[in-house]
Amino acid sequence: MSERKKITAPFADEVVKELKMGDGVLMSGVIYTARDAAHKKLVELINEGKELPFDMQGAVIYYVGPSPAPPGYAIGSAGPTTSYRMDPYAPLLIEHGMKGMIGKGQRNQAVLDAMQKYGAVYFAATGGTAALIARSIKKAEVIAYPELGAEAIRRLEVEDFPCIVANDAHGGNLFAEGPEKYKEA
Repeated sequence: MSERKKITAPFADEVVKELKMGDGVLMSGVIYTARDAAHKKLVELINEGKELPFDMQGAVIYYVGPSPAPPGYAIGSAGPTTSYRMDPYAPLLIEHGMKGMIGKGQRNQAVLDAMQKYGAVYFAATGGTAALIARSIKKAEVIAYPELGAEAIRRLEVEDFPCIVANDAHGGNLFAEGPEKYKEA
Protein backbone atom coordinates (compact mmCIF):
# COMPACT_ATOMS: atom_id res chain seq x y z
CA MET A 1 0.00 0.00 0.00
CA SER A 2 1.28 3.44 -0.86
CA GLU A 3 1.97 6.09 1.75
CA ARG A 4 -1.13 7.81 3.09
CA LYS A 5 -1.40 11.53 2.40
CA LYS A 6 -1.66 13.76 5.45
CA ILE A 7 -4.25 16.50 4.95
CA THR A 8 -5.82 19.15 7.19
CA ALA A 9 -9.46 20.20 7.30
CA PRO A 10 -11.01 22.58 6.45
CA PHE A 11 -9.74 22.28 2.86
CA ALA A 12 -8.48 24.86 0.43
CA ASP A 13 -9.22 24.29 -3.27
CA GLU A 14 -5.59 23.21 -3.82
CA VAL A 15 -5.99 20.25 -1.43
CA VAL A 16 -9.13 19.09 -3.23
CA LYS A 17 -7.41 19.32 -6.64
CA GLU A 18 -4.46 17.21 -5.45
CA LEU A 19 -6.57 14.33 -4.12
CA LYS A 20 -7.18 11.44 -6.50
CA MET A 21 -9.50 8.46 -6.37
CA GLY A 22 -7.89 5.66 -4.37
CA ASP A 23 -5.61 7.91 -2.30
CA GLY A 24 -5.36 6.83 1.31
CA VAL A 25 -5.43 9.82 3.64
CA LEU A 26 -4.93 10.65 7.28
CA MET A 27 -7.06 13.71 8.00
CA SER A 28 -6.42 16.11 10.87
CA GLY A 29 -8.12 19.36 11.84
CA VAL A 30 -11.78 20.26 12.28
CA ILE A 31 -14.65 18.34 10.70
CA TYR A 32 -18.39 18.32 11.43
CA THR A 33 -20.93 15.56 11.87
CA ALA A 34 -24.35 15.64 10.24
CA ARG A 35 -26.83 13.08 9.02
CA ASP A 36 -30.03 13.45 7.02
CA ALA A 37 -32.13 15.31 9.62
CA ALA A 38 -29.36 17.87 10.16
CA HIS A 39 -28.76 18.15 6.40
CA LYS A 40 -32.42 18.99 5.90
CA LYS A 41 -32.13 21.77 8.49
CA LEU A 42 -28.95 23.15 6.88
CA VAL A 43 -30.60 23.26 3.45
CA GLU A 44 -33.66 25.00 4.95
CA LEU A 45 -31.37 27.67 6.46
CA ILE A 46 -29.66 28.22 3.10
CA ASN A 47 -33.01 28.46 1.30
CA GLU A 48 -34.24 30.98 3.89
CA GLY A 49 -31.04 33.05 3.60
CA LYS A 50 -30.17 32.45 7.26
CA GLU A 51 -26.76 31.90 8.85
CA LEU A 52 -25.47 28.34 9.16
CA PRO A 53 -24.25 26.99 12.53
CA PHE A 54 -20.70 26.64 11.13
CA ASP A 55 -18.65 28.04 8.28
CA MET A 56 -19.33 25.91 5.21
CA GLN A 57 -16.27 27.24 3.30
CA GLY A 58 -13.84 24.34 3.01
CA ALA A 59 -15.85 22.27 5.49
CA VAL A 60 -15.79 18.50 5.74
CA ILE A 61 -18.91 16.70 6.99
CA TYR A 62 -18.72 13.19 8.44
CA TYR A 63 -21.92 11.17 8.11
CA VAL A 64 -22.08 9.63 11.57
CA GLY A 65 -24.36 9.32 14.58
CA PRO A 66 -21.88 8.51 17.35
CA SER A 67 -22.68 6.68 20.54
CA PRO A 68 -22.17 8.44 23.90
CA ALA A 69 -18.56 8.89 25.00
CA PRO A 70 -17.31 6.47 27.62
CA PRO A 71 -15.33 8.00 30.51
CA GLY A 72 -11.98 9.36 29.33
CA TYR A 73 -12.91 9.53 25.64
CA ALA A 74 -14.05 12.40 23.42
CA ILE A 75 -16.68 10.28 21.67
CA GLY A 76 -18.11 6.80 21.62
CA SER A 77 -18.28 4.46 18.68
CA ALA A 78 -18.21 6.61 15.52
CA GLY A 79 -18.56 4.54 12.36
CA PRO A 80 -19.76 5.96 9.04
CA THR A 81 -23.39 5.80 7.98
CA THR A 82 -24.66 5.15 4.47
CA SER A 83 -24.20 8.31 2.43
CA TYR A 84 -27.04 8.12 -0.09
CA ARG A 85 -29.49 9.53 2.48
CA MET A 86 -27.59 12.84 2.26
CA ASP A 87 -27.62 12.89 -1.57
CA PRO A 88 -30.73 15.12 -1.86
CA TYR A 89 -28.97 17.81 0.22
CA ALA A 90 -25.26 17.48 -0.65
CA PRO A 91 -25.25 19.35 -4.01
CA LEU A 92 -26.53 22.57 -2.41
CA LEU A 93 -24.03 22.30 0.46
CA ILE A 94 -21.20 21.73 -2.04
CA GLU A 95 -22.38 24.77 -3.99
CA HIS A 96 -22.15 26.77 -0.75
CA GLY A 97 -18.56 25.80 0.00
CA MET A 98 -18.45 22.29 1.48
CA LYS A 99 -15.29 20.58 0.17
CA GLY A 100 -15.42 17.13 1.73
CA MET A 101 -17.80 14.40 2.82
CA ILE A 102 -17.01 11.18 4.70
CA GLY A 103 -19.31 8.17 4.74
CA LYS A 104 -19.84 4.76 3.21
CA GLY A 105 -21.43 3.66 -0.04
CA GLN A 106 -21.91 5.24 -3.44
CA ARG A 107 -23.20 8.73 -4.27
CA ASN A 108 -25.77 9.65 -6.91
CA GLN A 109 -24.98 11.44 -10.16
CA ALA A 110 -26.19 14.86 -8.90
CA VAL A 111 -23.63 14.71 -6.06
CA LEU A 112 -20.85 13.58 -8.39
CA ASP A 113 -21.69 16.38 -10.83
CA ALA A 114 -21.65 19.01 -8.04
CA MET A 115 -18.29 17.69 -6.83
CA GLN A 116 -16.77 18.23 -10.26
CA LYS A 117 -18.44 21.60 -10.84
CA TYR A 118 -17.54 23.16 -7.48
CA GLY A 119 -14.52 21.10 -6.42
CA ALA A 120 -15.24 18.64 -3.63
CA VAL A 121 -14.18 15.14 -2.61
CA TYR A 122 -15.96 12.16 -1.06
CA PHE A 123 -14.06 9.92 1.31
CA ALA A 124 -14.99 6.38 2.26
CA ALA A 125 -14.47 5.40 5.87
CA THR A 126 -14.44 1.71 6.64
CA GLY A 127 -17.65 0.41 8.14
CA GLY A 128 -17.18 -1.93 11.10
CA THR A 129 -14.23 0.03 12.48
CA ALA A 130 -16.21 2.50 14.58
CA ALA A 131 -14.17 2.04 17.76
CA LEU A 132 -10.90 2.40 15.85
CA ILE A 133 -12.09 5.54 14.04
CA ALA A 134 -13.17 7.04 17.38
CA ARG A 135 -9.53 6.96 18.55
CA SER A 136 -8.66 9.62 15.96
CA ILE A 137 -11.35 11.96 17.35
CA LYS A 138 -9.70 14.07 20.03
CA LYS A 139 -12.54 16.47 20.86
CA ALA A 140 -16.28 16.50 20.15
CA GLU A 141 -18.87 19.12 20.99
CA VAL A 142 -22.49 19.56 19.93
CA ILE A 143 -22.85 22.90 18.13
CA ALA A 144 -26.38 22.67 16.68
CA TYR A 145 -29.63 20.76 16.97
CA PRO A 146 -29.06 18.95 20.29
CA GLU A 147 -32.66 17.76 20.06
CA LEU A 148 -31.50 15.37 17.31
CA GLY A 149 -29.48 13.36 19.85
CA ALA A 150 -26.86 11.25 18.09
CA GLU A 151 -27.68 13.10 14.86
CA ALA A 152 -26.94 16.57 16.27
CA ILE A 153 -24.25 18.56 14.48
CA ARG A 154 -20.93 18.16 16.25
CA ARG A 155 -17.62 19.92 15.77
CA LEU A 156 -14.88 17.31 15.88
CA GLU A 157 -11.16 17.82 16.25
CA VAL A 158 -9.49 14.88 14.54
CA GLU A 159 -5.94 13.61 14.26
CA ASP A 160 -4.94 11.13 11.55
CA PHE A 161 -8.53 10.14 10.76
CA PRO A 162 -8.12 7.27 8.24
CA CYS A 163 -10.13 7.26 5.00
CA ILE A 164 -9.86 6.70 1.25
CA VAL A 165 -10.75 9.04 -1.61
CA ALA A 166 -13.74 7.29 -3.20
CA ASN A 167 -14.78 10.13 -5.54
CA ASP A 168 -12.48 12.97 -6.51
CA ALA A 169 -13.18 16.38 -8.03
CA HIS A 170 -11.91 15.17 -11.41
CA GLY A 171 -14.57 12.49 -11.91
CA GLY A 172 -12.59 9.58 -10.49
CA ASN A 173 -14.97 7.01 -9.03
CA LEU A 174 -13.54 4.11 -7.02
CA PHE A 175 -16.93 2.39 -6.96
CA ALA A 176 -16.99 2.26 -10.77
CA GLU A 177 -13.30 1.94 -11.61
CA GLY A 178 -12.17 -0.34 -8.77
CA PRO A 179 -14.21 -3.39 -9.85
CA GLU A 180 -13.04 -2.99 -13.46
CA LYS A 181 -9.52 -4.01 -12.42
CA TYR A 182 -10.81 -7.38 -11.21
CA LYS A 183 -12.97 -8.12 -14.25
CA GLU A 184 -9.79 -8.46 -16.31
CA ALA A 185 -8.21 -10.99 -13.92
